[in-house]
Amino acid sequence: MDKFLQAAIDEAKQGLAEGGIPIGSVLVIDDEIVARGHNQRVQKGSCVLHAEMDCFENAGRLSAADYKRATLYSTLSPCDMCSGTVLLYGIPKVIVGENRTFKGPEEYVRSRGVELTLVDDAECYQIMQDFIAAKPELWNEDIGE
Repeated sequence: MDKFLQAAIDEAKQGLAEGGIPIGSVLVIDDEIVARGHNQRVQKGSCVLHAEMDCFENAGRLSAADYKRATLYSTLSPCDMCSGTVLLYGIPKVIVGENRTFKGPEEYVRSRGVELTLVDDAECYQIMQDFIAAKPELWNEDIGE
């Protein structure tokens, strides 16, 4: 298991333990985690704090040069909002835990020059399946349905 994907999974589990949606993310620069985040929509009553957005917020202000050396890890395929932030800041690489539960605009992100790698991790998938079975209304709210 990739240690950075494992860190994102740990974030997802923390979000679940807090009563939120179990999606986690980490931002890595020069082989070090510079920020961690997990979906906080429920916990903070936020409309935008998906795991990736929470992670970016926790990273604070970074230089363009930092973003251009970064890799974003997410347990679930990033949505349009989170993918847009990747594109806005020129993050060159995204590692996705799984996209069977939800698939963001992966082909568009790739078409913009981002190296997007799908791991299809069984634990990432199972965490989401268990959560959706238990709380389908929260999941539907998170994806705008």
